[in-house]
Amino acid sequence: MKLKVSKEAILEGLQKVQSIVGVRTTLPILQNILFKADKDKLWLSATDLEVSVRASVPAEVIKPGATTVPARRVFSIFRELSGAEIEIEADEKATIRCGASVFKIVSMSEDEFPPLPKFEGGKTYTMDQLALKEMLKNTSFAVSTDESRYILNGVLLSFKGDKLAVVATDGRRMALYEQEVEFPKASEGDVVLPFKTVDELLKTLKDEGTVKIQATENQIAFEFDEMLVVSKLLEGTYPNFRQVIPAQFGERVTVEREALLTALKRVSLVASEKSNSVKLVFAKNKLEITAISEDVGEARETLAVNYAGKQLTVAFNPGFLMDPLRTLAKDEIFLELTDELSPGVVKADVPFLYVLMPMRMN
Repeated sequence: MKLKVSKEAILEGLQKVQSIVGVRTTLPILQNILFKADKDKLWLSATDLEVSVRASVPAEVIKPGATTVPARRVFSIFRELSGAEIEIEADEKATIRCGASVFKIVSMSEDEFPPLPKFEGGKTYTMDQLALKEMLKNTSFAVSTDESRYILNGVLLSFKGDKLAVVATDGRRMALYEQEVEFPKASEGDVVLPFKTVDELLKTLKDEGTVKIQATENQIAFEFDEMLVVSKLLEGTYPNFRQVIPAQFGERVTVEREALLTALKRVSLVASEKSNSVKLVFAKNKLEITAISEDVGEARETLAVNYAGKQLTVAFNPGFLMDPLRTLAKDEIFLELTDELSPGVVKADVPFLYVLMPMRMN
């Protein structure tokens, strides 16, 4: 293998794939990236056996071929090189040349690198990259980190009734984002993506163009802009998320998103791990937010809101309440509340819904 490539292009390509590479692994080959040169491209592949990523870099290929090299080591080398063009050659070792710099790096054969899964049959969907990215961004924060509830460690993609519903929940809150997507009736079904796969997609999906999704019973592939992300799926049955959506509510309040977020940030500074809650008191045309901690002290903020209902008090985990406020891009959000014991709902002028269980008030 012999090729020439621009420093800027190969660094960009490596950034797309190297986050998959494990720092600690019993298989040394999984710490490597596969370099495969063919025609006018250098293909870069990385895997941890759960998630695999492949990206292409434009290159002047002098001699086609392949090798694998230590991911983080070569990224550090490429980043420090002073020239704009890099020459890479591989036989027994990988040789990197740039200006006066020459590196010979111990490499491993392509034969030892796990092959990317091949997709035959399965279900196929096509949608806008930006739409999928927004759906994942506005839901994945609600994923559970409790390993005993394994299926909740992922994000549900439910293709049903000409819609894609993306859902995440940890049992105390649930985020749902829906979008119309065209697909045949025979392709209806649910898949649950591991959080690592979601994180990789959020890093690499663009704001324009389409993404092709192929799903089998236990694997899924996302193909876009000469980028391929392949992942195993989480096994199990995801809970019926529509059952937790309140059928009715007592009061609906319109609140400026940024004002509420900044007020919550300040007030929650006095919340402790023991009493990690903030109290929201809605009265005529105002919202009072308070936090009290025996160990720290107390904080209070008042916001002007358009509210004419009965006085209503409810307590929430401040971090959970702030999560959708950080990701939504709308100026206003809507809070739907009933009483201190009923779940609250956050909505916006997008097909988004967030259900949050209240906390017990002292």
